[in-house]
Amino acid sequence: MKLHECSGWSMLGESVTGATHLRANKPNQDALHAWSVETGNGLPLILAVSDGHGSAKCFRSDVGARRAVHAAVKELGQFQASQRGVSNLSAIKRAAEERLPQLITRRWQKAVRAHYKKNPFSTDEFDALEKQAGVSARRDVDAHLCLAYGATLLSVLVTQSFILYLQLGDGDILTVSETGEVTRPMPKDERLLGNETTSLAAPQAWRDFQCRFQAVAGSPPALILLSTDGYANSFRDETGFLAVGSDFLELLRSEGLSKVNQQLKHWLVEASQAGSGDDITVGIVCRMEALTMSHA
Repeated sequence: MKLHECSGWSMLGESVTGATHLRANKPNQDALHAWSVETGNGLPLILAVSDGHGSAKCFRSDVGARRAVHAAVKELGQFQASQRGVSNLSAIKRAAEERLPQLITRRWQKAVRAHYKKNPFSTDEFDALEKQAGVSARRDVDAHLCLAYGATLLSVLVTQSFILYLQLGDGDILTVSETGEVTRPMPKDERLLGNETTSLAAPQAWRDFQCRFQAVAGSPPALILLSTDGYANSFRDETGFLAVGSDFLELLRSEGLSKVNQQLKHWLVEASQAGSGDDITVGIVCRMEALTMSHA
């Protein structure tokens, strides 16, 4: 992703094909997309990350992931514009929770159905599916074409007055304070066990979204990190993974945005090779003022 540098806030990110996918000649099933309005303080900013499912039934999940991040960025952008001038944060929170999951899901469904209309499932795709998962898998996809495009979604909207986090499926969102304290804005979804995950391909996917609305009071996070599960799965434990939040903050302070952005792809490739072997995508939103601070 091209580095977005604004006065006030910046975004950077990278998506790499996993080591096991490279060996199997499979595409990167992750996707990353960012959007910003060039204003005096760089806000609002929107960042979205998606992970296409690896299941045999989800044989077009790379397309689904790309459609997912574009759907999220588009709907979050329109939502932010519609709330311009609204000062009641409770009303904005309620509108976000009630409307955005359905709007994003519907836009994604419309996008993948349009892709299918132009590119119907081929005999080769169905033959490969039956070989891997049997005739019943083909019947499932025939009955619900969105399944072939199944993907997760993580996104964040940062404005002057509030930050909105949205998550469907596995993956991680971390926030880092100016002092390096790493927290999760949303609790771990207990439904995500093993390889099971909630998905945009579910018939009522909007019901599975997690939303967190955070009013900006005092100092907002110094850094917000979004990543697909291939990154966390490359660490031995939760503690090791959480440390990357504060590590990135210190690297940005010591090395600067451009150098970290240049090195990010290499770091993620190494993480996949030494860890999960999965595709890895990381997107970072950082507050420029916080990068000039130093904490012992």
